[in-house]
Amino acid sequence: MKVSVIGTGYVGLISGVGYASQGHDVICVDVLEEKVAKINAGEPPIHEAGLPERLRQVLDKGNFKATTDITDAIENSDICFISVGTPSAADGSIDLKYIEQASKDLGTALKNKDSYFTIVVKSTVTPGTTEGTVIKNVEAASGKKAGQDFGVCMNPEFLREGKAIEDFDNPDRIVIGRLDEKSSEALKALNKAFTCPVLETPLSTAEMIKYVSNAFLAVKISYANEVAEFCKKIGADPYEVFKGVGMDKRINPAFFNSGLGWGGSCFPKDTKEFAAAAKREGANPRIVDAAIETNKILPSKIVELAGDVSGKTVAVLGLAFKAGTDDVRESQAVEVIKLLNEKGAKIQAYDPEASEVEGLEREETMEKALEGAEICLVLTEWPEFENIPFSGKIIDGRNIVENRENYEGLFW
Repeated sequence: MKVSVIGTGYVGLISGVGYASQGHDVICVDVLEEKVAKINAGEPPIHEAGLPERLRQVLDKGNFKATTDITDAIENSDICFISVGTPSAADGSIDLKYIEQASKDLGTALKNKDSYFTIVVKSTVTPGTTEGTVIKNVEAASGKKAGQDFGVCMNPEFLREGKAIEDFDNPDRIVIGRLDEKSSEALKALNKAFTCPVLETPLSTAEMIKYVSNAFLAVKISYANEVAEFCKKIGADPYEVFKGVGMDKRINPAFFNSGLGWGGSCFPKDTKEFAAAAKREGANPRIVDAAIETNKILPSKIVELAGDVSGKTVAVLGLAFKAGTDDVRESQAVEVIKLLNEKGAKIQAYDPEASEVEGLEREETMEKALEGAEICLVLTEWPEFENIPFSGKIIDGRNIVENRENYEGLFW
């Protein structure tokens, strides 16, 4: 099939490269010329295991390219994914400016296309957005009618940063929110290589499934951290506790690893929008609100364990919100650094892959970060931090350090 993808972030680029590796012809669209040039040169703009190799493979095969020309992409495809970012606004609600622009540009490019075309919203959006924003904008810009001249689906993504290639290749399920049957048939045809269950729903139900999934996982992590705080006070090991709890087949052990909490491009913004959207509708998302609050206070807890850091050199190991990615968006580690700065610490930070953090100078190696430090904070679970050549005080926020003689954990 001929596929176009608007947006080359985690979701757009992984999806585009993934479909191309299955033999489809894929064109990815981005407004940034530098980013497009890097992708076409085989250099992914994000750190993701397996992506560089797979990107080069599909470029060599000749069935994948990136472009800034959305009109060319639409003219040479039959199905288009909208995979642009949906960041949080200042009040925590979703900011749809990229969705607005992408749907308008897509509609303009669709104006002169004669054949039936399928539009798939892949971005995480509040229920009602596909119908109330995307369809409205495409119809206005193209002069065409949804369900008649073009089809619309909502197909939420369930990719974990750091394991996105693995998750693309082995999905748990495919959710297809559909406006019309013809478009859902096209999307099912595109996904015929997968053997997982396919759930077809109305558009708004598919949008809701994504939010509920992320909110539940965030709640699960925060619940584990609340239990871990209780465990520490009574001398119980929270990891053994949740090992036992997770053996219950009704519960599942995933996302019970107590530590510094969640961050990244999805959980923070999606939980805030879930809560904000629920309140706009007159509902009261007490559990999600509590999960957000529990997560928010964890950076201050690890700084408290460090004690008086004024004038002291503190080695910070880990900046990315989790291992396997370079993403520092909403990273708990970045929040910890802000608190350390406020308390007058001198920070020596290191991360093997993380993107730049504004105003922070970084060391080139773990050893350089540890040099002359009095305290070491481990904030991201990179494997190289399992054994730290350091004799001073270590505070482990991710339960990764193997030698426990010199250190204290956030919850043990």
